[in-house]
Amino acid sequence: MRIVSLDVGTKRIGVAVSDPMGMIAQPYTVIYVLHQKEKTWQKLAELLQLLEAELIVIGLPRNMNGSYGPKTEEIKAFATELQLYTKLEIVFIDERLTTVIANKALLEGNVSRKNRKEAVDAMAAALILQTYLDQRKN
Repeated sequence: MRIVSLDVGTKRIGVAVSDPMGMIAQPYTVIYVLHQKEKTWQKLAELLQLLEAELIVIGLPRNMNGSYGPKTEEIKAFATELQLYTKLEIVFIDERLTTVIANKALLEGNVSRKNRKEAVDAMAAALILQTYLDQRKN
């Protein structure tokens, strides 16, 4: 079973995928959010089909105190539309600090600013997915 994770932003959506056994997450790609939402849904649906996704994990933004911020409702609305479009089950997971951790890892790896901007969203999606996979084991 392949599990796909999304780090949803206003401009880009980071995508990560699990190995077939559902144990290890790896960054996969970044999809740019298009002005025509239908085309964005189409690109996501095609990618999910290509990856043979059976489940989608989406990072849900939370404040450091655990409360939900204003972005939470936008992400939930995105997930509702995506679920209607793909018919796949969606699970939410806390994404606090994933982008910060991804940026730090890429900085430590000497990834250039230009490439880091591209990679950070997919890396954050991989962190979200790995958190989900680790929690599932327990």
